[in-house]
Amino acid sequence: MRLTVLLTLMLFAGNVRAANRPNVVLISVDDLNDWVGCLGGHPQAITPNMDRLAKRGVLFRNAHCQSPVCQPSRASLMVSRWPSSTGLYFLNPGLQQSEVTKKEKTLPEAFAAAGYQVMGAGKLFHSRDNQRIFGSVGQYGGAFGGFGPRPKKKISQPHGHPLWDWGAFPENNAQMPDFKIASWATEKLKKKYNKPYFLAVGFFRPHVPLYAPKKWFDMHPRDKISLPVIKDGDVSDLSTYARNLVTLKHVAPEHAWVKKSGQWQHAVQSYLATITFADHCVGMVLDALDSREDAKNTVICLFSDHGFHLGEKQRWAKRSLWEDGTRVPLIFAGPKIKAGSCKRPVGLIDIYPTLLDLCGEKANPRHEGQSLRPLLTDPARQWKRPTRTTFGLGNHAIRSTRWRYIRYLDGSEELYDHKTDPNEWTNLAKDPKLKDVLAEHRSWLPKTERPILGRGSTGHKAYAASAAALKK
Repeated sequence: MRLTVLLTLMLFAGNVRAANRPNVVLISVDDLNDWVGCLGGHPQAITPNMDRLAKRGVLFRNAHCQSPVCQPSRASLMVSRWPSSTGLYFLNPGLQQSEVTKKEKTLPEAFAAAGYQVMGAGKLFHSRDNQRIFGSVGQYGGAFGGFGPRPKKKISQPHGHPLWDWGAFPENNAQMPDFKIASWATEKLKKKYNKPYFLAVGFFRPHVPLYAPKKWFDMHPRDKISLPVIKDGDVSDLSTYARNLVTLKHVAPEHAWVKKSGQWQHAVQSYLATITFADHCVGMVLDALDSREDAKNTVICLFSDHGFHLGEKQRWAKRSLWEDGTRVPLIFAGPKIKAGSCKRPVGLIDIYPTLLDLCGEKANPRHEGQSLRPLLTDPARQWKRPTRTTFGLGNHAIRSTRWRYIRYLDGSEELYDHKTDPNEWTNLAKDPKLKDVLAEHRSWLPKTERPILGRGSTGHKAYAASAAALKK
């Protein structure tokens, strides 16, 4: 009799604990740099929904990816391990091909094990891991067309990679995969669940092709577009290796072609338009969430997987260790999170341990990220640890509150003072007065690095070409 009562009380306590735990809504926006209203990356960014989310939570103004490439960035986030610890540096292979990551419980798997209703749609992991992981522990709604739809003939860039194009297309929102993903998520948010839920929503825009219906382009008139401020000769004080790493064997258009063809303003307009469209889809999810009775007991985390260049340092796309390639939006909102903004350096690697902490789950000792909960209660508190971004073995950027330090495979270095040089135009690595700053940032470089896994992707080819050039 006593045993029965005890078991009943234990079950009741477990159910009460589960009922009181917050829900989680995780929102990913692909290839979004700091061109968000609240981050001020571009004066013409129109992002009212991300801005309103930032006002009700903590906006991390100094957040960075762990790799400026989709697959390793998302892998690092989903298992909270550095690329140098997993061997996942480029677009392939997947989580199952790394001896480290295949043994780790991913973020949605951890919440499923904790008793959460797990659901996801769109781009969260890279490629097939979305269906494999969400489908095994909950529900994966699908990619709904991914980077499509695409016109029969490219609009603006006639040559190059099939995805590299920009312009107004298709006719309406309903044809866009992101609209379908947002609609799927809103339907899920209309339902009641008998346990806390973990809902992950991954939007594809503003990843190329930079397509969205004309409505969103009209909000950013082409003849009034402000172009990024660029300094001629910006990279002249960098090593040959540093320049090769971001130019050799890349698939993005060359900045010289974009300028000569008269497409620079159009491409910037297209990026801004696709951001505004993606923001609209974010708003659909937020509106559906706010209509729920349990909305106030829900943790929301919004992030992007890496930054993006639109001419800065005379280059386009991702795959760089500079601020434009690594800085991302990161916002947390929810119960017991104090509204404010934070300038401390943090990484996407910190999302997983932070969500565990906010939901009362035990920390995983193998995680290499850290919980940001202290900053969510006091955004101005002291924070000694910088964050790190890696682009291939031997190439690392260390970002602290004030400084960006980069160390390359050839031993060359860069140092930028963001207090006086937010555009990273002046490399201070050879300034003898800054030897202590250099020493401090060097101490955060990885002590060991796993060999590069996979082969054949753009990143693999760029890395190999840059290394080969060193031997000539």
